[in-house]
Amino acid sequence: MKNELFYELQKSIKEGGKILRGKKKPNREFNFDNPDPKLIREQLGLSQSKFAKLLGISVSTLQNWEQGRRKPDGPAKVLLNVAATYPQAIFNTVFQS
Repeated sequence: MKNELFYELQKSIKEGGKILRGKKKPNREFNFDNPDPKLIREQLGLSQSKFAKLLGISVSTLQNWEQGRRKPDGPAKVLLNVAATYPQAIFNTVFQS
């Protein structure tokens, strides 16, 4: 690794540590809408079992989301937003598997 790349990486790691410790604010943040799984499922016209299978999750996980006991986060949140915005992309994955 070239020295300048090493120093850039080292600087970035130190900056990340400051952010994690709350000593510095991040330069940018990414916020995603909180999707409504039940609304998305109903708009797609799918049963809970079909929608859960399509997303690769258990029916109980979907039920927990729909009943507000839990909230999707991370990749699940992104996947639900994709399903809401680009439903054909989700349907295409099923037929290509």
